[in-house]
Formats: sequence, structure tokens, C-alpha cells
Amino acid sequence: MQRQIFTEEHDAFRATVRAFLDKEVLPYYEQWEKDGIVSRDAWLAAGRQGLLGLAVPEEYGGGGTTDFRYSAVLAEEFTRAGAPGFAVGLHNDIIGPYLTSLATEEQKRRWLPGFCSGETVTAIAMTEPGAGSDLQAIRTTAEDKGDHWLLNGSKTFISNGILADLVIVVARTTPEGGAKGLSLIVVERGAEGFERGRNLDKIGQRSQDTAELFFHDVRVPKENLLGERDGAFLHLMTNLAQERVAIAVAGIAAAEHLLEITTRYVKEREAFGRPLAKLQHIRFEIAEMATECAVTRTFLDRCVVDHTEGTLDAVHASMAKWWATELQKRVADRCLQLHGGYGYMAEYPVARAFTDGRVQTLYGGTTEIMKEIIGRSLLA
Repeated sequence: MQRQIFTEEHDAFRATVRAFLDKEVLPYYEQWEKDGIVSRDAWLAAGRQGLLGLAVPEEYGGGGTTDFRYSAVLAEEFTRAGAPGFAVGLHNDIIGPYLTSLATEEQKRRWLPGFCSGETVTAIAMTEPGAGSDLQAIRTTAEDKGDHWLLNGSKTFISNGILADLVIVVARTTPEGGAKGLSLIVVERGAEGFERGRNLDKIGQRSQDTAELFFHDVRVPKENLLGERDGAFLHLMTNLAQERVAIAVAGIAAAEHLLEITTRYVKEREAFGRPLAKLQHIRFEIAEMATECAVTRTFLDRCVVDHTEGTLDAVHASMAKWWATELQKRVADRCLQLHGGYGYMAEYPVARAFTDGRVQTLYGGTTEIMKEIIGRSLLA
């Protein structure tokens, strides 16, 4: 089916993204995978190309567009290129909204130009060793000391954790406040007492630096409070819809790409004297995946349009995230199976897609959390 959500401007932007990937990402990606981190030069190149801060107002160096379809194009192209470890989507779509919607004028002028140029790589630190989806379990504290916050605690599984120059830390500012006693405190590179642990060894997206962060009596300036004191819970909930639809966009793009390369493979690979595509079982597998992808794509495109227009709600974002990422997982498994032994070889794109995509059903809220959100909305 012909997609109808993009204009000529989006198509031109897609061509720009593909050219960027061909020149600045793909020639170096294997080395980044070995190094466990993306080069800072790539972040600066993305900034020069105008791929960072798409929704940031032009006065701060951004693209000045609130059209989420441009972000969708970025997510689709980075996914199809097999380069999910370069966390442009995290920077733009997850962290960006906190800075553009919550930052004061002084904070915007201090942080956003570097955000857009690639000089300031960002991260958000919410997960702790004993706290994932349960915000009430967060133990990192920010104590009000009059002229500064005193930050203590630790975080784990933090994407961009090694590279990050600016980290939005979710910390407890009112001990008895439960999930509603949390605030967003911005910690900048070089703060005394802010330490980075190891670059965690993951099964996929190895070029994406994911780290442990430690805060030992870190003195954070009072002016680095982002948003309202004790307002983190509401701030986090407000931005989750975009995070989840962005993850879903990458999910369906990955499934479609896996289907494309597997379709080519079964046409070329022979078994018992004829192409695999001549076997009925193979045709049925391809037919099922193609239909599931087509149906999911239709729903996702509607979600992208709704989000661009400001009408996407948390329930439908949760539906999109759950369904698209679980589909990605199923398609990756089935496509690997259809590749046979070659599918288990790291040199084949399907093998990397299998491990790179596995985290999709975990971050941004697990599949189980998505189902809980949807179920509560229907049965409340």
C-alpha cells in the first residue's frame, strides 16, 4: 500500500538522511561496534547536517519544526541502515522535549545550542539497580542545601552514559512523596563527585554506550532544576507518548526491513534443487509476516499523524509500542530461522537485527507495562 503521510519535503529529508548514513555512519559502524561507543565526530557531523534538535526553535540552533514525521524518517532510516547504536532518536525525541518544554530561558540558551550542534550529547538517568518501571522505588536523592542540590545515588542502563555531557537525573527531593516526590536535576560533565562506571557489555546495539552512573555528594547548582520541584512524575508521563511512538516507529521499520532481506534471500537460496521460495511453507511464512507488517504499518502511520497533530493519547501510544516491538521480535526470530545456519552468523544483517532489536520490548516501558496501561484504561 502506498504510504500517504509524507510530503515532498519529507522525501527530500529522507534522501539527506540516507546520504548522511552512507558518508558518516556506515563506513565506521563496525569499528564503533568493536569500540562499544560512537565517535564524537559522528555527533558533530549530525549536528552540521541539521539532524539534531529538529524540534528545537531556530533561535537556539535547531530545526524549528514540531512535525514528528521528520523524526519518524530519521528513525526509519537509521533502523534500516542497521545503525540503531547511534542514539540520535534518544537525543532528539526523548531528551529534547524535556529541554524545550521545561527549561527556563537561561537554561535553553545554556544547553540547546550545543544540543543541536552535537557538542553536547545528552542522557536521561532514571533506572537504578533496584528501580526500573517502579518510580516509587527510586532512591537517588537531591537534598536542598539552600544554594545548591546535594545529589547522591546511582543509576544503571543509561544510554549515552559514557558520552553524555548533560544528564537529566531523576532524583527524590521529598522523601515522603513517593513517585510524586521526584524532581529532574541536570548534571553536567565535570561535576565533582559525578563518576561513570563501566560501559556495560550488551548482547546487541554494542556501539551504543550504556553505562552505570554514580553520584557522590555532587553539588548541583540550584538553577539546574529542570521543571517544577517534585514535578518529575508529571513531566515524565507527559513525554512518554512520544518516546513510545518513536520506539514503535523503529520497530515496524525493522520488521519491514527484515522481511525485505529475507524475501530476497529465500528467492536466491536453494534447497533440494530449487529456491526456498518454491516451498509452500516458506511462502506462507512470508505471507504472514507481510500481512502483519502491512496492518501494523497502517496503525503506526496513523499514530505518527495523530502525534504530529497533538492528539495521540497514552493508551494508543502504548498499543503502538507493544504491538510494533513484539512484531519486530517475532519477525526477527522467523527471518533468522528462514536463513538457516547463515542467520546465526554475525556477518548477516538478520543476525545483528535479532540481537539489536531484542531490547525494544524492554525499554520505554516493557510490553507488560504497556498491557497494564491499556487494560486499566478499558476496565477502570
